[in-house]
Amino acid sequence: MPELPEVETIIGDLRKRILNIKILDIEVLLPRIVKNTKVNFKKKLINNRFVNIERIGKLIVVSLEKNGYLLVHLKMTGQLVYQKGNKIIAGGHSEGNVRVTLPNKWTRVVFTFQDKSRLYFNDLRTFGYLRIVNSKELEIVKSKFGVEPLGIELTLNLLKKIIKPRKTSIKALLLNQRIIAGLGNIYVDEILFVAKVRPTRVANSLKAAEIESIYKAIRPILKKAIKARGTTFNNFVDANGKIGNFVSKLKVYGRAGKKCKKCGSEIEKIKVAGRGTHFCAQCQI
Repeated sequence: MPELPEVETIIGDLRKRILNIKILDIEVLLPRIVKNTKVNFKKKLINNRFVNIERIGKLIVVSLEKNGYLLVHLKMTGQLVYQKGNKIIAGGHSEGNVRVTLPNKWTRVVFTFQDKSRLYFNDLRTFGYLRIVNSKELEIVKSKFGVEPLGIELTLNLLKKIIKPRKTSIKALLLNQRIIAGLGNIYVDEILFVAKVRPTRVANSLKAAEIESIYKAIRPILKKAIKARGTTFNNFVDANGKIGNFVSKLKVYGRAGKKCKKCGSEIEKIKVAGRGTHFCAQCQI
């Protein structure tokens, strides 16, 4: 599943390719992927333009020249594939080789632009969605997301206020999008390793110094992952057709049974908050 760094990479690259170009046609191949009526969805997008692309957590928000905003969520297996001529670039989850005939059996929605380029929304498991909203609806959506981990709003004092009253595990808390928007399984494991905090720890048991360690780990790890264009396990291809290379920098995630890069102990894998969770029992307490 693409997390914050992967989504940031996708939108940064697509901004260079699909903004301010008239949309000539929309094909909705799987209507339930679209959370508007098919007729209304097409009516609002055809002859419209994308004028900006941003994100809220892992949700992609595309500003339209008219008629509001297009929300795109890739969920587990969503993928955006841009094609112009013989050039194909993709961002999100990919199954096998993205350089296949388009559209393919996983294509759910196709955007055709005036410059003859196309943007495909592919989704193997169909958990992703597209939805057009107006300004008021967008504000309601935004209200359901927590603080942005890369924004100035996330201060050490705010993180202390978030963590100290809660009796859930620290991992479950950090994964909660209503509290902190954008952190996912990969980067929470990495953040907690750097902070030397075990994922199973009850949030309100953490000492002030431990909370500060978590705070100091969040931004550097996310920024390094964005710079490396995300993490891949044979499923993330960025919008230049390159796989993310942060995987080589991972300390615990995906390394179950391997030696800890810090102490040499075996990395363990358990389930926390329903997610596969990696940690070092020696380094994290």
